[in-house]
Parts: sequence; C-alpha cells; structure tokens
Amino acid sequence: MGMMAVFLAILASIACSSGVFGEQDVLGYGIDPERYRAACPDYRHYSMVPHRPLSDGPLSLPYQRPSPHCRTFSSPLVEKVIEDITSQMKDKDLARIFENAFPNTLDTTVRWHVDSKSEKSRNHKTGDDDGGHWNGVQSFIVTGDINAEWLRDSTNQLAQYQSLAKSDKQLERLILGAINTQAEFVIESPYCNAFQPPPPSEVPPVSNGQDDSVHPAYEPTRVFECKYEIDSLAHFLALGNQFYKSTGSRAFLHDRWYLAVDTLLEVLEEQAKPTFDPQTGHFERNEYLFRRRTIAGTETLNLGGIGNPLNGGTGLIRSAFRPSDDATILGYLIPGNAMMAVELKRAAEMLNAVGKKEVAKKLQARGDSIETGIWEHGVVTHKRYGEVFAFEVDGYGSSIMMDDANIPSLLALPLLGFVKRDNQVYQNTRKMILEQAGNPYYMEGKAFGGIGGPHIGLQHPWPMSRLVQAMTSDDDEEISDALKAVRSSSRLGLVHESIHVERVTDYTRSWFAWANSVFAQTILDVAARKPHLLFGKGAEPYEVG
Repeated sequence: MGMMAVFLAILASIACSSGVFGEQDVLGYGIDPERYRAACPDYRHYSMVPHRPLSDGPLSLPYQRPSPHCRTFSSPLVEKVIEDITSQMKDKDLARIFENAFPNTLDTTVRWHVDSKSEKSRNHKTGDDDGGHWNGVQSFIVTGDINAEWLRDSTNQLAQYQSLAKSDKQLERLILGAINTQAEFVIESPYCNAFQPPPPSEVPPVSNGQDDSVHPAYEPTRVFECKYEIDSLAHFLALGNQFYKSTGSRAFLHDRWYLAVDTLLEVLEEQAKPTFDPQTGHFERNEYLFRRRTIAGTETLNLGGIGNPLNGGTGLIRSAFRPSDDATILGYLIPGNAMMAVELKRAAEMLNAVGKKEVAKKLQARGDSIETGIWEHGVVTHKRYGEVFAFEVDGYGSSIMMDDANIPSLLALPLLGFVKRDNQVYQNTRKMILEQAGNPYYMEGKAFGGIGGPHIGLQHPWPMSRLVQAMTSDDDEEISDALKAVRSSSRLGLVHESIHVERVTDYTRSWFAWANSVFAQTILDVAARKPHLLFGKGAEPYEVG
C-alpha cells in the first residue's frame, strides 16, 4: 500500500471513531481537525517522495504541498497570488515549483503561533512570564527539516509575504509574532544563531548532537546552536524594517524590541574591538569564544576558540561565523557588515519617523561607521578584475577573495541595498565571483553550476546562488538561464540546498524552506521587472501588494 493510501486509511479510521459531525465536519467525513493533524505525515519524509498531480511540463514535476488540513498556516491571499502567477506562466514546470515553494514556509514551518494573551497563558507552564517575556503575539518558524529557528532563515522565509501583510491581517499577525519571538531570542542569547522552541510553546527542545564550549554561556534548552554571525543580528533588524515598510505598523516597537536593539548594539560594540589593545599592544580576550569538538576545520574557531587576529580602527564588526554557519578565516566578513550597515540605517530612519531620536542617532552612527569601513578596508585591487569587494578582511591588509552561496553574499549586495546593480566595484566583483578563475567556490559540471561553499563541499553548488544571480541581473538571457538551471535541478518540485554538478539526483535537503522562499522571491521579482520572461511577449508586470 502506498504512502497516500495508508494516510487516507488512517484518516478514515479517525473519522469513524470520532463520531464528530456538524461544525467540525471540515472534510465532509466528520473529521476533527486536531485529530486529522495528528495523523499528518512528517514533511521530512513527505517531501522526499513525488506526489500527484504532476505538472503539464516536460519534467512532470510533482505537487508537494501537504493536505490543506496538514498545513501549519494558511492565507487566502497567498493562494490568490499562486493562482495569479501560475495561471499566466508559460513554463508549467517552473509554475509547479512556484506553486510548491511560495507557500512552503506557511505550509510546513510555523511550528508555534499564538495570537492572544489567554491562549498563551493556557500553554504557558514554565513560570517564565515575568518582566514581559513572551507577551503578546508570538511565532516560531523552523528552518524545515531541523526543528529549530535560525534568525537568518526565518526572516528570509517570511520575506515574500511582507508585501501581503497589510492586506491580510492573519499574515500581519504571523510576522508580528515572528518579530516578537526573535526579540526574545536576541535579548536572552544575542551571540547565538539558532534557537529551540520557546518555553511557552511546550514543544520539546532537540539536541544538535555537538560538543561545544561557548562564551558567553547559554541555556541549551533555549538555544539550538550558538555560532555568532553578524548577519543573524542584521536579519533581526531586517524583519522589523520590512514589516514597518510594508504595513506601517508600529505594533512591534515596544519595550522588549527596544531592549533587543540595545542588546544588539552592545554586541556590535564588543565585536568592534581589535585583538590587541591599540595603546598597550596587549592581547585583549574577545567576549565571544567558540570551540567545538570536531574534525572539520570550518566548524570551530582556531587559536582556542578566538579566531585569527583583527586590527583596530577599521569601523568594521567581527563575525566569527559566516551565514553558511562556517567559521570565518578573517573575521571582518564584508557581506555581513554590509547588511548590518544597511539595516542599522533603515532602522534609524524608521525610529526617527516615530520620534525615537536618540536611539536612531546611535543606529545611524554605527551604520555609517561600518559603511565607511567597508569602502576603506573591504575594497581591494585585483590584478585581473580591478577594484572588487573582498569576502573577508582583517584590517592588516590581508583579504579572502571568494564568495559563498548563502545570503548575505557579495553577489547579493544590491539585494541587500548596499550598492546599485550598476556600481562598478560591484560589477567587477560580480564578474570575479561568477567564474572559476576568480572564485574558488564557483563550480560547474554537466548537470548544474553555480556558487557553493565549504559547508557542503567542492562539487555541490547551491541553487540559491543562481536565484540571486537572476535577481541581480538585467540581462534576459542570464535570468532565463538561471531559472532553467534551478528548474531542471528541482526534480521533486522543491528547491534543494545544494546539487551535485554531475547528477541532479544527488542533492542535500529535500525540505529547505529558505531556498524555496528565495525561489518564490525570484519569480515575484522577475514577474515585476521582466514579466515577458515568465508570461510571454507583451505581458504586463505583476506586483504583489
């Protein structure tokens, strides 16, 4: 008996045993929605198997959305956008991936969402409610096949819904809850990147299976992993900045959010310090240390958990790890600093508009300092490509020349808002990182090509990099080629983390919500900028919101 047949048999038994009809007759079979949900298959397994109906395109891609009653959140407006886009798309395989990918975060990753004080109180038994902790609407968004929330992933997973939030109150509340939840994470453990389910959710924590020694210490029932990445904090700011821009709502601007911002600024101050005191020359121990018992050099920091020395007076902020969760070699990560500079200044603009002048002034000053540091220390002259952005620098004159697929990346600098697409330094950098002669992590083969990184290895580029390539290009052929490459490598109708250069069936992660969200964002971007590439000659732009 196939998986779906087994699933239907279970549902039938539930229907027969429940004896519930009337207002709970959601499927016409007297099925209680809560009991139905308990029988839903684990999406980690569900996503690995193709499901019908298949697309009408030559690849016959499967329909991978869970049953409506197994979805973790729903939005009629999201369903409307799916219909609007896919009904016009000429490439039916590409349309199927969008149909699966655009709602994937809502369908599968909203592990906990509470929208009332009374409901929170019913679920809350930890005695952790003092001081305003976990008050108001909350949302816990997992990354997909790992039952934990990354600040970076969750912000990107929700990004394609931000423009809909003003017209969909439930989406607005979901995103507001995500901001509130991230604020609690930042307040408690600002150096950490991934978090366990919040205590009020009563969802049990999971172990990451690692042996880590970290300072500042953290509570493992609250934190899944504690790799300090500057972009994690930048993504916290970005979530609120996007929400304010899309909705105009100030609902998240409360004491807990301001405390999270103060905590973030303290981290930036600590991580702006050099390795050696500029006056005495004495070694100054960094506030953050990370050591992991591992055989992979990218999974821990050298020199006893400190990392390589960094010079002072640069204006840049140290990042111990990259957005790939790999350790930096030189701690001034330029893409992460660029994102932080942009989001600090966006937050400053927002806070000026609501009358919070003092906080805005601090954010603006730090953002300006980082931006100046990038242009002074993060731009180097390459003998082949001219002036380019380095990936990492140390303030002593050393630099790492490469790019990684994960966002923020050098390729994504225009998407971050740091430079325009036509900026000459960016164009030089783009040329460098999109060919093997310039980027050691650009990989090509007969099946797939793009930017990868050390996280997976030297034969697995990430589809995410091709999607960012499309969104940062104005060239029709380049955009089309990138979309075709991702389409042809997504045989399960979902976007994977990485693809082997010689075999598209050799991939990592069948369920990776962040990648699906970036695909959806790419289709929406092309629909607005280059509608003819999706809908045919003479098509009108389609803009969400």
